[in-house]
Amino acid sequence: MYHVPYPYNVYWQPGYPVYWNMDRNTQWFPMQSLEERNRIELKDYGSAPFVVNINKAAKQNRSYRTALWTGRHLQVTLMSLRAGEDIGLERHPTLDQFLRIEQGQGIVQMGNRKDNLYFRRKVNDDDAIMIPAGTWHNVTNTGNVPLKLYSIYAPPQHPWGTVHRTKADAMAAEHGH
Repeated sequence: MYHVPYPYNVYWQPGYPVYWNMDRNTQWFPMQSLEERNRIELKDYGSAPFVVNINKAAKQNRSYRTALWTGRHLQVTLMSLRAGEDIGLERHPTLDQFLRIEQGQGIVQMGNRKDNLYFRRKVNDDDAIMIPAGTWHNVTNTGNVPLKLYSIYAPPQHPWGTVHRTKADAMAAEHGH
């Protein structure tokens, strides 16, 4: 057993200790959780070889969009949509797109014209969405928790290192170029 001097205490969970500190009001709080110790640094790692737990990275992401890997022919971005928020109706004329829902629920709409979104499906955890080039599409969070997903663009859609904290930041960046 580990010896931890006052004012710390050890709370044991299977396989590892979690250290707790006591504040002046005698309320206990974790000094550093297992989650904090195992956080993935969310930045653009492209185009070097890279391996990541994509489920964990997507769930950890709190920004509207974060480029995780940008290569010459492919890009992976993480997205987090707040309750009621959507990606925004868009189309990519020359690239196919793959989306995977890691947390939450929503609606995906697709069609051949802005005013003809004939394809509409509910999506949940573990659903994959394939969007052909030239297809108008939108994803809306219909749940009460953030909708966490990742997107694969081929070829890349956003500049290397893109981080948009909010949808407004993303819209401003798109109007800027």
